[in-house]
Parts: sequence; structure tokens; C-alpha cells
Amino acid sequence: MRLKQLIETLDIKSKLEPKVKDLSILGLADNSADVLKGYLFVAIEGFDADGHNYITHAIENGACAIIGEKNIDSLPIPYIQVTNSRKALGIIANIFYGNLSDHKVMIGITGTNGKTTTSQMIKHILEANGHSCSLIGTIHNVINGQVYQSNNTTPGTLALHKLLSESKDNVFIIEVSSHGLAQHRIEGIKFDFCLFTNLEHEHLDFHKTMDAYFQAKLLLFDHLKGSGQAIVNRDNVWGEKLINILDEREIIVHSIGHSDKNTLQITDLLIEKSIIKFTEIKNNSWISSPIMGVHNMYNSVMSYSLAKLLGIEESNIVNSLKGFQGVKGRFQIISLRNGAKVVVDYAHTAEAISHCLTTAQKSGANKVTQIFGFRGNRDKSKREGMIFVAKELSDRFVLTMDDLNSVPEDEMIESLNKINSHYGNNQGIVIPDRTNAIKWAIENSSYNDWIIITGKGHENYKQKFHLPTKSDEETVLYIENNLFSNLF
Repeated sequence: MRLKQLIETLDIKSKLEPKVKDLSILGLADNSADVLKGYLFVAIEGFDADGHNYITHAIENGACAIIGEKNIDSLPIPYIQVTNSRKALGIIANIFYGNLSDHKVMIGITGTNGKTTTSQMIKHILEANGHSCSLIGTIHNVINGQVYQSNNTTPGTLALHKLLSESKDNVFIIEVSSHGLAQHRIEGIKFDFCLFTNLEHEHLDFHKTMDAYFQAKLLLFDHLKGSGQAIVNRDNVWGEKLINILDEREIIVHSIGHSDKNTLQITDLLIEKSIIKFTEIKNNSWISSPIMGVHNMYNSVMSYSLAKLLGIEESNIVNSLKGFQGVKGRFQIISLRNGAKVVVDYAHTAEAISHCLTTAQKSGANKVTQIFGFRGNRDKSKREGMIFVAKELSDRFVLTMDDLNSVPEDEMIESLNKINSHYGNNQGIVIPDRTNAIKWAIENSSYNDWIIITGKGHENYKQKFHLPTKSDEETVLYIENNLFSNLF
């Protein structure tokens, strides 16, 4: 492909000779190590490394042209300076790979919580009704039925376009994170449907304010196709705000929530039975969520709405939902032999934790114990809200380790002890080792008690703990097999 085809819509600061525009581009790279002869290298200033510092390496590997943001002179090959090389990469990749999102049903899902469950639920319903689906998400990526490891909720720009180019599936579902939106990772991609699950106090270490966080989420809806439609959860103050903005843009919005203003009005949530009753265009209906939890009931409604818009019959959607097996680490219930239940969930915001604990209470739990911690070098401003919810909705809570990242262990333990001494009263205890915290809760459980372990979900531990296990689920099963094996 000729260079001029790739750069004709870019905001270019430098002047280019006609012969430069006729260069033949054989491939794209944003990592100098991936450059081959005839490649166009796009230099991006990242958080850990600056691609402009690797231009020489890219040239040595065979780059025939460079795109970047900084003023650079005297390169042996053409250098094209643009205003924003992150955005430029997405535009170029889209053209290079043939505007592929124009030829598929594209579904983008954003929100603080619910992206993973909703995306996998949608995939299940659609595939049960004759569609083939690719999925890009937090837990894994699925392309043409093959499962691949996921390193980020939303991959980098070039990686995402490559995955799109490899997909032969007719539907392409993407979990779109606020970080991915702020960093233009979906640049060049257009969506038929954009879904907004909710917005809660999270990631303010990156976005600084809730409004900035919302503005990042709003960027997804700039990527709707001309005929694109939105599905929005109005039972959230930010969802209401989003609907008002989209209405002003004359974008078709299908809203869900308890208000009679919604396209699909939720009339009742029978939490203990996971049944949602609703009115849709004056017709009364109900669906049963295949996973327990208030939040998963909303995820089920979002998935139902999307499937209806794709023309799937209501009865087929309802039947398909019954076969959904859930998502690893998302309100994953493990029944113990002593009659207690353990829930492993990814919840790491006050609202998400509230949904988990409320579900346990509504399901008739005798006693609710919550186990959770805080991630090092992450948004500290949400911690008070998490503690408040734990105090209000659990009988007791255990503060323990989550990912330390670069925070020293003794510093985190000191922080947990301070928080517990201030808020815990007689309700909270600190057990720093996460596996020992889970062991203590299980040892002190009895029939119909619920233990809610939040924060890690499907993720493996990043540090070693006392027990030889790698995840919350593995820890629970290890304790169950060893603790109770001689008792029953």
C-alpha cells in the first residue's frame, strides 16, 4: 500500500515531497523490535518508554518511514510529524487492514463494572442463535473459536486491528476500558452498538475526577457508525447524563432501568430468585438471570436488549440465557461441605461490593463475611467507601492483601491496621496473608453462612502466600479438600 493512502487524512505538521508519498508500505509497527524491511514505524510516547527514542533501532531493522509527534531532523528516511501519533496509528491501521469494522457487526461495551460478564453473556446468546463471535476482553480473547491470553482489557491500537483482521467471525465484541479510550486504542474502529453498564468511583488515580472519567467513557460513543445505536443503564446518575448527551446528538438510545422513561422498564428484581420483571413497549415480560447477583441481573437485561436489537426472538434469548455457565471469578459460587457458600468476585468498587453483599443477604445468608484488600499504587480515594459498605452489609470483614504492586508489604499491613482501627470496631480484623484470611473465614463458617471474597476474581496472585495456591478459587478448593476431608 502506498504511504499517501495511509496518511491522507492525518493532521501532518511537516511538508512531504511527492516521491515520499509514493513509498510502498509493507507493514506497520509501533515497537521497533517488530519492524521489518519496508515497514512504517509509528513512534508513540508511552508511560514507561518513548518510541521516539527507538527510531534509530527501527531504521536499523528496515523501516522505510517514521511517524512521530516530536521535532526530529536529519533522519536518513522520511519523517512525518503529526499532532497525535496514537490517533494516527489507529487511522493508519484501519486503512492498512481495509476498514474491517465496516464489514462486521461491531459491539463495544464500557462501564466500571459488568463489561466482562455482559460481553461473554452476549457472545453466548448470539452463538446459540447462529452468529459467530470474536471477543476481546479482560479474561481472554477469542478469535475464530480459538482462545488467546489477554494482557489488557482493551489491547493496544495495532494489536486490536490485527486481531480484527484475523477474525472470520461476523460479530466482533470489545470490552472498552477508560484507559483504552483515553489512549485512543480503538481509533479507526466504528461500532454498530455501544453499551454503557455503569460508572462508579474507580481509576481516579489515572483520571483524577469522576467527570474526567466519564468524559473518557463518553469517547466510545464518538465511534458509533452513522446508523449506530446505544444501550444505556439509566439506573446510574452517569447513565442519565449520557442519555441526555446522546439525545442531543440525535443518536438512537435504548435505555434500561426502573423509570418509566426507559425503553425497557424494570418493574421488579427478585434477587433471591434472580428473576427480572420488566415492561418493554407496553408488553410485560420476565427473564431469569443465569448468575446470581444484582449486578448480573442488570448484565442480563443489557444482553437481552442487545440480542433483541439483532433480531433474535425473545423466547430464543430466554432459552439461551438458561444455558450460560457464568464467568470465572464473577459471582462464582463454591458450596462447601459444611453447608456454607463462598463467592469469588472481581468487585473492587463500593457499588460492586454492595451488590455482592446485598445478594447474599437477600438469599437468606445466616452470616456474611467479606474478605478484601486494596491494591498498591491505585486509587486510594475509594477505600473509605469500600469499608463503609463492608461495615453496613456484612456481619464481619477481613482486611487482607491484594496486589501490592510496588508498595512494600509492611507499609500495606500498616495501612490495613490503621484503617481497621479507625473503622473496624469489633466487626473487622486484619489477616495480611490472603490465603490465611480465606482459611480463617472458612474455618469459622457454618451452615448457610456466606463468605464473599472480592477484588481478585479470575486473576492469579502476584505474590506468594502461605498456602501453595495461585488464585482465590484455588485457595478455597485447597482448603475445602484439606480442612474438611477428615470430617465428612
